[in-house]
Amino acid sequence: MKVFGIFVVVCLAFASARLTCEHKTPKIPDDWIDMSSICVKRIRSHVTEELKAAMQYMAMGAHFSKDVVNRPGFAKLFFEAASEEREHAIKLIHYLLMRGQLTSGVSDMIKRNLAPSTIIWSDGASAIRDALQLEASVTKKIRELIKTCEGEPTFNDYHLVDYLTGDFLTEQYEGQRDLAGKLSTLEKLMDSHGALGEFLFDKKLL
Repeated sequence: MKVFGIFVVVCLAFASARLTCEHKTPKIPDDWIDMSSICVKRIRSHVTEELKAAMQYMAMGAHFSKDVVNRPGFAKLFFEAASEEREHAIKLIHYLLMRGQLTSGVSDMIKRNLAPSTIIWSDGASAIRDALQLEASVTKKIRELIKTCEGEPTFNDYHLVDYLTGDFLTEQYEGQRDLAGKLSTLEKLMDSHGALGEFLFDKKLL
């Protein structure tokens, strides 16, 4: 019994020696971390913009999901858009991590006011019109971000610019064209058939 007790004490001591919540900071060279502080700051700011857009789309989806509105097709369209905007924010966070950034202050990007600016729409056309304007605003901010990071006098960040141009801008332009087409079709239907036109378009979105 005494031997068993000694064995337990030794095991606990060994475990406590290995289990710790704090470690020494590893000595890793930082030559590979070459993003300019301005670009890092602008990307962090854009993460917040993407999250704001996501919340606005969530508000749109919630509005058209209400029983007194009951437009499931529009709700589906906007909830999916909200997911895409959140995915954009996550992609930018992953990019910063890949470049050795975002070592602190992650929560600062989501503590800011993300409340939607509008929560009620008179019809589906007004909501899609707002969505198109929202996408155009996000596109403009991405272009400004690209301009900042490719115009840095000390370090032209070609990789970041290529990533934003190829992945983000392409998706933005495709999305804008899609929304413009939807708005055109919806307005024609509503012009000819009124509320019935919106009802039929909603079914088409499903």
